[in-house]
Amino acid sequence: MTSTPRKRLSPTESREAAVEAARALLVESGPSAVTLKAVAGRIGRTHANLLHHFGSAEALHTALITRMAADIVGTIGAAVLRVRAGELDPREVVEMTFDAFGKGGAGALASWMILSGNTDALDPILTAIHDLVDELAEGDMPGDQPIQEQTLTLVLMALGDALMGAPMARALGLPVGKARELALDALLASKDAAAPARC
Repeated sequence: MTSTPRKRLSPTESREAAVEAARALLVESGPSAVTLKAVAGRIGRTHANLLHHFGSAEALHTALITRMAADIVGTIGAAVLRVRAGELDPREVVEMTFDAFGKGGAGALASWMILSGNTDALDPILTAIHDLVDELAEGDMPGDQPIQEQTLTLVLMALGDALMGAPMARALGLPVGKARELALDALLASKDAAAPARC
């Protein structure tokens, strides 16, 4: 692995570069690869330099999951609003959510942090989702399944799929993407059940 040449960065730029490098390591090699030493090497800094900026590997992980949570809910929130406006297929919201927790690494990182003893690991994700749900709930119509219930179902399914969806599906003789289909079915069923109330 080659490191980038050193250049003077402000403290904010150093933290930003470290978080982006941590995200790349997470996607490439999984949560255990996101160490201060590996991130420092990726951005051409020293372990001590990153320790100065973050204080610990756990704080780096928290900064990473906070950034990922903001990105996830921003993308999904915009997609939900487009679905409500009839501009986007609900399938896209399901795909984005599952991809964020799966391919994007958020599910693996959150689980790894919790199993490593960082019990506050989910706080940034939960806070970001809570804020998004509060914002989206303002558009709920009477008779809708509450957005809180839809979000709970979708996020838990996406998180579970990220952790063990493929092996579980194979063990049950189901297609690997079956959990996504079930999540979409649940989302569409909740919309269909609310449809008469809007007439």
